[in-house]
Amino acid sequence: MIDTFALLRPIWFLAIPLVAALALRAAWRSAPLGDWGKAVDPHLMALLARRGAVLGGRRQANLAAALAAGLLALALTGPAVERPEAATFRNLDATVIVLDLSRSVTEGGRFKEARQAAQAVAEAAGTRSAALIVYAGDAYTAVSPTTDRDSIATTLFALDADTVPDRGTHPERGLALARRTLAESNVVSADVVLISDGDGIGQAAEREAAAIRDRGWQLHGLFVPAARALPPGAPQTDRAALDRLAAAGGGRAADIEAAGPVLDRVGASTAQHLAAGGYGVLAFADLGRWLLLLALVPALFLFRRSA
Repeated sequence: MIDTFALLRPIWFLAIPLVAALALRAAWRSAPLGDWGKAVDPHLMALLARRGAVLGGRRQANLAAALAAGLLALALTGPAVERPEAATFRNLDATVIVLDLSRSVTEGGRFKEARQAAQAVAEAAGTRSAALIVYAGDAYTAVSPTTDRDSIATTLFALDADTVPDRGTHPERGLALARRTLAESNVVSADVVLISDGDGIGQAAEREAAAIRDRGWQLHGLFVPAARALPPGAPQTDRAALDRLAAAGGGRAADIEAAGPVLDRVGASTAQHLAAGGYGVLAFADLGRWLLLLALVPALFLFRRSA
């Protein structure tokens, strides 16, 4: 699938080679007119041909049937083009950034890079709305869904270890707030990006990830490694936990230094997001119906021959 073209039902594409093979076999095995050329007097055959009574024999009929079947198979694959108005509906696609402001992240020496990763996610979302949620012991909405990237950048620059007064690490609360934010906006397709060092991720967070996936949205993770030894008693980073969480949310995980896989998913077009979530009909115009009409042309030849 590319940005402006897609196959809505690609599994049917497997039928096309089979139809082509059957068509070639039928055309190869059939003679132009069978044995009629031997049984009918040449002068009578010429007269019948001039009057249009000779339809070309089985080979032409087989080819017509194969062509009709091939067009039907192609129509079933659902070839479609992107609707130009798909990106104009604000509630079709959105991105929510969930940023960990717990002690292990803000004091781990990579907090600046974590904020830059959050800004990169916002930029990758393009013209789609984006929201920013921060959490530590509790979760708060820092920026409501907006298309103003400057407001997100300004807010990110102002964040520090004291932004969230609640001590602790509860990513499930940040994910729950992200899910409510998307639900209240009636968003059809969405990416939730958790930027965290993996601390605090447990069964509660995994249940939230599954709930996000069940809504047709995707949860991705960007891992924030510690650049220096954490203070005594500080929680430790856990990349494996973040990987499991992203898998539970149907998304991808990556390090903030190599965020390409996540940014690519966030930066995909609205049409691609909708198609991945099972809502391709909202973003693509199905051309299959027109191919069905085109398949009637060779089919009419078969009806004319039988008549």
